[in-house]
Amino acid sequence: MSQFLLSDFESYKEDNRLELKQALNGIPDSVWETYSAFANSYGGVIILGVAETADGSAKVTGIKNREKLQKDFWNTMHNPNKVSENLLSDKDIHVFQKDGKDIVAITIPRAKREQRPIFINNDMFKGTFRRNHEGDYKCSPSAVRAMLRDEPEQTSDMKVLENFSMKDIDYETVAKYRNAHKVRKPDHPWGELNNDDFLEKLGAAAVSDYDHALHPTAAGLLMFGNEYRIVREYPEYFLDYREELDPTIRWTDRLQSSSGEWSGNLFDFYFKVYNKIAVDIKKPFKLEGTFRVDDTPIHKAIREALVNCLVNADYFVPRGVVIRKTNQKIILENPGYIRTGKIQMEKGGISDPRNKALMKMFNMIDIGERAGSGVPGIFKTWHDSTLPTPTIEEEFEPDRTRLTLFFAAESSLESSLESSLESCSTTAEKIIALMKANPSITSQEIADTIGISKRAVTKRISKLHGTIEHIGSTKKGYWKIHDTNEAHP
Repeated sequence: MSQFLLSDFESYKEDNRLELKQALNGIPDSVWETYSAFANSYGGVIILGVAETADGSAKVTGIKNREKLQKDFWNTMHNPNKVSENLLSDKDIHVFQKDGKDIVAITIPRAKREQRPIFINNDMFKGTFRRNHEGDYKCSPSAVRAMLRDEPEQTSDMKVLENFSMKDIDYETVAKYRNAHKVRKPDHPWGELNNDDFLEKLGAAAVSDYDHALHPTAAGLLMFGNEYRIVREYPEYFLDYREELDPTIRWTDRLQSSSGEWSGNLFDFYFKVYNKIAVDIKKPFKLEGTFRVDDTPIHKAIREALVNCLVNADYFVPRGVVIRKTNQKIILENPGYIRTGKIQMEKGGISDPRNKALMKMFNMIDIGERAGSGVPGIFKTWHDSTLPTPTIEEEFEPDRTRLTLFFAAESSLESSLESSLESCSTTAEKIIALMKANPSITSQEIADTIGISKRAVTKRISKLHGTIEHIGSTKKGYWKIHDTNEAHP
């Protein structure tokens, strides 16, 4: 919703982009929390002089002194001790009359990345709010710090890590990267440089102003470091790939950055995961001249989705990067909200990666788009291939982005799930299969699907303690399946 339309008044109900405020005797204090929440989320409209009834519909209450209310509003909006930044102009406020009573509609835009966080009461860490379907909520200090990290044009992965040395770089990974670069760009002038000069040109290393020595950049450490060194700078760093091809087994294959069996860096993770995903994608027989071409639009789209996940991750945020492959879909999750916003991400045209130096490194080996066309290209490929439309989901606290690529229609997914449930011999196995298929499933939904009481489901879940864990709130949480302890019958 970009504005309030009086003609649609009867249909108005509060949602995550609309807030109704009675405001009979003046501006309620909660208006400023909503202003912050809308500005830090996707914008919205505040309607003053309207109350929400028990059924959620709008009821006109009116405003006693509209001129005074508007004057008080603008005075407060320009008070830096109350509002950190004014995003509004006269065109964003409209006055209407309904049933002979005044109504004021205020359109709040989404704040630009460099303006966030928008906070109130001169307290960034206690006065920053966001919006979800349940209303305004106060942001945690970690969420505020995430907004601050995203504020500068120079992304955080460009930082020179003066506490690290070039010994923290895994030169075996560098050699693999340089081979990939040479294959794609055999005549590139960087090809003859020594490793350290090459890494400096690439943006993986830089000379410090402090000691005038060469140090890794944050991007260089993420791309070419070993996991045990990366976590010194990024304590929450974690990469996880899971193949869940059999609902009765937690996973049929798993790759973790913390296993100690490989480097655990982004370069190796990208290629290991892509090869695991690509192996099951059909390759039609096609010739260009006398050479067979095995690449397809689906392969290209998956490469784009995977690199998009890695370069837009906020590696300071918990839960890490998680890629899950099932028989019907691929789910790519990265920590961090969408910098351009979900709508702009789907539309394309604006490139604003969270880690610009990482994006450059992938681009140098011909992986990833820089023109903001990556995600729309993925959607187009899925449409042209008559596959179900991908979905993009965004969560907050902690911030998280999820892209799901479907390889089967929903009816096929349901049919496959039914078949999987039939192969389960115990109720516990069925519960785990349902949680894997839909991590946000409720106990009641499990009960309805299996055909037992909710009480029986709750009892079974309690016996699975240690095998399954519920993360987050009842309404917005999800089930996590652990790799320890076998399911009880």
